[in-house]
Amino acid sequence: MTSNDEYVLEVLLDNGMVTTEQAEQAREQVGVRDGTVVDLLLADGVVTEDDVLGLLAGLFGMEFVSLGDQDIPADVRDMIKQETARRYSVVPVYKTDDGLMVAMSDPMLFDTLDSLRYLLKINVDGVVARRAEVQALLERYYPAETDVENMLDQITDGTVDVETVQDHLIDTDTSTDSDAPIIKLVSLIILEAYRSRASDIHLEPLEKRFRVRYRIDGVLHEVDGPPKRLQSAIVSRVKIMAGMKIAEKRVPQDGRIQVNILGRELDLRVSTVPANNGESIVMRILDKQNLALGLPKLGFFSDDQQLFERLIGLPDGILLVTGPTGSGKTTTLYACLNHINRPDRKIITVEDPVEYQMSGINQVQVNETIGMTFSLALRSILRQAPNIVMIGEIRDKETANIATEAALTGHLVFSTLHTNDAPSAVTRLLDIGVKPFLVASAVRAVIAQRLVRCICEHCREEYEPPPEIIASLGTGGQALQGRMLVRGHGCSQCGLSGYSGRKGLFEIFTVNDAIQHMIFDKLPVSEMRQHARELGMRTLREDGIRKVGAGVTTLDEVLRVTMGDED
Repeated sequence: MTSNDEYVLEVLLDNGMVTTEQAEQAREQVGVRDGTVVDLLLADGVVTEDDVLGLLAGLFGMEFVSLGDQDIPADVRDMIKQETARRYSVVPVYKTDDGLMVAMSDPMLFDTLDSLRYLLKINVDGVVARRAEVQALLERYYPAETDVENMLDQITDGTVDVETVQDHLIDTDTSTDSDAPIIKLVSLIILEAYRSRASDIHLEPLEKRFRVRYRIDGVLHEVDGPPKRLQSAIVSRVKIMAGMKIAEKRVPQDGRIQVNILGRELDLRVSTVPANNGESIVMRILDKQNLALGLPKLGFFSDDQQLFERLIGLPDGILLVTGPTGSGKTTTLYACLNHINRPDRKIITVEDPVEYQMSGINQVQVNETIGMTFSLALRSILRQAPNIVMIGEIRDKETANIATEAALTGHLVFSTLHTNDAPSAVTRLLDIGVKPFLVASAVRAVIAQRLVRCICEHCREEYEPPPEIIASLGTGGQALQGRMLVRGHGCSQCGLSGYSGRKGLFEIFTVNDAIQHMIFDKLPVSEMRQHARELGMRTLREDGIRKVGAGVTTLDEVLRVTMGDED
């Protein structure tokens, strides 16, 4: 319910509002039920929202108030523009002698009041109110435009006066010609993707049409696209927004767009590739608020989360996250950094590209065109005396060797590799050219992961799985025999797919003394894998089967993403 769930839990424990036993019971349900530990404590009635907000308000010297159906005078409302109110999730309450009092539902968003003071050029103070009351007043006095599909049709048909399209839907500083129909059209395409929970926007020129597809929960969905005649103008507009060269159409280009959509800051990573019928564009939507979700939202069950938190709390060594493109590796690493980011630790990242900009962390952008390679950047940042280093990806021998040397000299190093499972990362490092004794000494753990779609909460239904499907799972399916499973039958909330959102499947391979000797002796990865399983390591499929039994996802999803795994 707040931006720092772990801190809130500690405050509740310290003030005796929650017992250790209640906290542990909630932790055990994380991953099985939707929400963080504090969310579950609220859902179970252990504490109330008023208890939590009242306590936090007192800690930060603020007043906790009940807004109810409070009327906000027009002269007070006019002091904050709609886009500002929705961006910071605040509502003005009343004027003060020297400024304005606003209501907010999360007192731990420390920068909000400072940002408002800077934007409004007046003194701004805050009170704390229930989230539902703040949202109700936002919807009442600052309603958002929602009729996107109708407006999109009217723009493409040329039957709407573009002056009627609200400029505040998407704020960018890339153009002053904000009344052009194409600018509005591109903005609405991005807005509709955001409203659909898409992670990517694909603009694909075909022979006779211009196709638009959104990747939602990892699956591409085609939507009604604009006329083919608008293709060139749309591509040019996106390239302008991304800072690319409009005239260059023969080589791939990369760019970035920063937008504000309905009060939410997003980054779009843009890639263009020349194709037969024009330039194909993919825009990856990066939502900064995903970083504040915390580890439970990634999909860890309580036992795996405790192991994972212990691993990322180590003082040194290498922690690798492996998986194919699009499996959530970068999100996991950023969540790790967000979890361990403290004022007493210096964290530096080397990335290509820098996907999320995080406060309190030094992020270095690789630029090979000017010689700023991973290895050069890594050597330089080690002279900055960091405690923790994140490398976007270990790609070559030099980068791998520097990473292992950094781990052996007291640094905690996070990075990614492209391997099918966790133990294979050892073989990959050896193939790159890292000495076996360095791998054995430096690597602390490898986490392989995949993403599966979660069952929609609005259309869940029980069913009895066919026996042959259970039998195809081998010994791993024994836990599901004779049980009723859950699936989504499809509804308007999930677009008739039966799924909404995604969570991870994890295979955590820890390197103990026995594994170190196996690496040093260059034993086959199959033997390391077997030893790890004897010590309790669950494979990706086994973790998936656990989540099927808990009603998180379906058998079809687990089989889809773990088809290559051994039982």
